[in-house]
Amino acid sequence: MQVQRERWDSTRLIGSGGMPSSHSATVVALATAIGLQEGVDASSFALAAVLASVVMYDASGIRLHAGRQAELLNQILCELPPEHPLSSVRPLRELLGHTPVQLPDDINWHFIGHIQSNKVKPLLAAVPNLDMVESVDSEKIAIQLDRMVASLGRRPLKVFLQVNTSGEESKSGVHPSECIDLVKHIKLSCPNLVFCGLMTIGKQDYSSTRENFQTLCCCKDEVCKALGIPEDYCELSMGMSGDFEQAIEMGSTNVRIGSTIFGPREYPKKEKKESVNLLTSSIS
Repeated sequence: MQVQRERWDSTRLIGSGGMPSSHSATVVALATAIGLQEGVDASSFALAAVLASVVMYDASGIRLHAGRQAELLNQILCELPPEHPLSSVRPLRELLGHTPVQLPDDINWHFIGHIQSNKVKPLLAAVPNLDMVESVDSEKIAIQLDRMVASLGRRPLKVFLQVNTSGEESKSGVHPSECIDLVKHIKLSCPNLVFCGLMTIGKQDYSSTRENFQTLCCCKDEVCKALGIPEDYCELSMGMSGDFEQAIEMGSTNVRIGSTIFGPREYPKKEKKESVNLLTSSIS
C-alpha cells in the first residue's frame, strides 16, 4: 500500500501504479513462487511465465501512450502565462507516463458520453471534482444525478443537455422538440443540478455540420424564450477537431478538440454486414 496525504490508500493495491505496476508485480511474484515450488521445468511455471509476459507487455503499452499524452500536456503547461493557476504545476513524467496522483487536485473534470443508469453512482463517487456532465439526455438520468449528488453531499453539478441534431439512431440525445420540457424538469425538479447549456455531436463525416449546429442554435433560442433564461446563461457545446472553427463562427462556447491535441483515435475496423452475409452463405 502507498501512503498518500498521511493516510493509507488501499486502492493502490488494485489500481494502476508505476512500472513495474502492481499488476506486473503480482504476476511476476506468482511465476516466481511456482518456479521455486514446482521447478522451472513444470508446465504450470511455463503458463505463469506466459501470463506474466502478457500482463507486463500490456502495462508497458499503457505507460507508453500515457507518456505521449504527458509530453503534449507538458507542452501546453509550458505555454501558459505565469498568472494562470496551472502554470506552476509540476510537469508530468513523460518516460513512463503519469499517474492520477500527479494531477492537480483542483482540476475540474467534464464527462462527455452516454451515461447508463447503473454508472451514475460509480462516476460521481470516483471523481469528486467532477464539475460537469455534458451529456444528460433523459429525465431518468437527470433524476439519478440529482439524487446521487445530494446523497454524496457534493456541490451542485453543472449539466449540459445533449440534443440529437443529426437524427442518427446511433447518437444519444433528446429530439430537438423535447429540449424545453427536459430543461424545465432540470430547473424545477433537480435542485442539485445546474443547467448550463446544450450540447450536440454532428455526423462523423461532417456532411451536415452546419445544419446540425443551426438546429442547436434554434433549440437554444426556443429554450431561452420559453423559460426566460438569459442567452448568456445558456452555453453551446458543439464542434470537434474537424469542425470547431465553423462551430465557433456559429456561436459555440465549448469545443472538444481531443484528437487535435492527443491524435486521432484508432477504432477497430468492423466487417461490413454484406460481407458477413456472403461469407455465411458460402459456408452453408
